[in-house]
Amino acid sequence: MSGWFSRVAAIVLASTVVLAGRAAAQDAAGTQLKELRQAQENLDHRLDELAKAIDDVAWFQRVGDVAVVDKWRIAGPPDANPANPTAPGATNPVRFYVYTFVPRDRKPGERLPMLILPHGGVHADFTTYHAHIIRELMAQGYVVVAPDYRGSTGYGRDFYELIDYGGREVDDIHATREWALENFDFVDPARVGLIGWSHGGLIVLMEAFAHPKEYACVFAGVPVSDLVQRMGYEGKSYEDEFSAPYHIGKTVHQDIAEYKRRSPVWSADKLAMPLLIHTNTNDEDVNVIEVEHLIQALKAAGKPFEYKVYQNAPGGHSFDRMDTALARQARREIYQFLARYLTPPHPVQ
Repeated sequence: MSGWFSRVAAIVLASTVVLAGRAAAQDAAGTQLKELRQAQENLDHRLDELAKAIDDVAWFQRVGDVAVVDKWRIAGPPDANPANPTAPGATNPVRFYVYTFVPRDRKPGERLPMLILPHGGVHADFTTYHAHIIRELMAQGYVVVAPDYRGSTGYGRDFYELIDYGGREVDDIHATREWALENFDFVDPARVGLIGWSHGGLIVLMEAFAHPKEYACVFAGVPVSDLVQRMGYEGKSYEDEFSAPYHIGKTVHQDIAEYKRRSPVWSADKLAMPLLIHTNTNDEDVNVIEVEHLIQALKAAGKPFEYKVYQNAPGGHSFDRMDTALARQARREIYQFLARYLTPPHPVQ
């Protein structure tokens, strides 16, 4: 009996050793995988920084003949979600970059209208993707200010993780306006407008709702309008971006009110300036249902505004920013709307 017991004990001991070894191996593999993912993310951020540096040079080649191009570093509100709120510097203003484009043919002493143009994308940046739009705006005589607000790519992991979608990134837009008016005495403060597409459309809407007396008009193209709806049709990776610990920190299911607070549709009653909205029925990014919800909310609130729903326009989400006849016509409609309220020196005919 004792021999049998000894054999069983030996088998149990051997099994325990094997299982412990497997667990240790799995833990080691898990650690290695985590380290590899971290290294890949760091590399991605570094590549974004390099791409940003290259694209910054390209601005001068793409629009330097018609615009005085510059890039400035300014400050907005503090981090909305600091990891350690009591750490030194945790309440310091967030520093971010702003591009400015001033028409080269500006006449001495002439005061010009200004457009603030925030880029789209949950995490993206202002690039020469907008070069043709900048050229068109220069031809009309606008000063254009384009902020790379908190959460933008091309500035490293720390800045990336400052994202506050529909929150303090909107405050960065207002900080951009205040800075531009303080530094550019040739900008007419009564002729400042907002223009943005996609996530940039959400931002300009939220800024217009927050500061209705400080802008003459706003255009929102294919704007993200309702994050509650959006989380319903986007995938898990999209949800993960918003519920990340450095961001909202909760899913929409866990805090619907917070997602509503960051969505233009739930502030439609605050509209108090001329507004034009464009959307497209075959938009593969911002589903038309979101923008339809915003349009319905504005109508229900009795707000005067303009809108156009394009039917299956080629290009989907980017239909009005391409180099096609339809896109140019759509932009002409946008520019004619802006000109009514901003009176640029050379409006589109």
